[in-house]
Amino acid sequence: MSSTHTTVVSDLHFAEAPRWRDGRLFFSDFYSGQVASVLPSGSDLRVEASVPEQPSGLGWLPDGRLLIVSMRDRKILRRESDGTMVVHADLGQHATGHLNDMAVDASGRAYVGNFGFDMTGGADFAPTSLHRVDPDGTVVEVASDLRFPNGTVITPEGVLLVNETFGNRVTAFDLTSSGDLVNRRVWAQFGPVPPVGNFMDVLAHVVVAADGSCLDPRGGLWIADAGSNRLLRVTEGGDIADEISPGTGVFACAIGDGTLFACAAPDFHELPRRAAREGSIIALEALEAA
Repeated sequence: MSSTHTTVVSDLHFAEAPRWRDGRLFFSDFYSGQVASVLPSGSDLRVEASVPEQPSGLGWLPDGRLLIVSMRDRKILRRESDGTMVVHADLGQHATGHLNDMAVDASGRAYVGNFGFDMTGGADFAPTSLHRVDPDGTVVEVASDLRFPNGTVITPEGVLLVNETFGNRVTAFDLTSSGDLVNRRVWAQFGPVPPVGNFMDVLAHVVVAADGSCLDPRGGLWIADAGSNRLLRVTEGGDIADEISPGTGVFACAIGDGTLFACAAPDFHELPRRAAREGSIIALEALEAA
């Protein structure tokens, strides 16, 4: 269904990785190199950190320090309690493309994906891995053969869900007490798995380009479909229980204070997004309680 929405923040380049914490919505703006936060009304916009090599996924350690993916130099940065920025982990010898989205568990272990190939440089598409970064900065590969891991979330039951943006599926793992991923399975399938090879050929086979996502209070997974300007509420097994079409491209989402927020822009292409400030964060609708 179509949906009216209100604009919370405008004049962004390309917002991603929205997170709700302490009554504020945090987000990254790729091409301004900033992480910011805002009240749900759109007031009190604050710059939380500057990340010259392009910020993406966000999360917090148990003591409240902020972790930020730095995409282009393949690092995770940490904002200390005094506001200084330090390198938390360097994935330069592990990731095969720009780092991307990230989820952090209650123990401070970060699960981070990467592109796996040079998407903007015209390289052939290739699967890649998901890595775990322990609180001490140790990097461990925990899953492989993922087709653009994205939108990672961890359920209250300890299940890690990862969107495979160019794989037409959401994959699930059980999290062990030591942070390993076991019992790999398909949580939702939207179409056949596209063949590996020319990226444009891969795109032609994508049914749902599952980008950023968030869990709702009733156990559903809201997914931003980057290819079809819509948000989908998906349940285990792949049923699409709800669909919202806001009339613009949507690339990530978060729930806070009973409201579904989305990162919006005309498209996801780097050159036009870098050159313009047409991105925004929109508030879509109030959600039913659990």
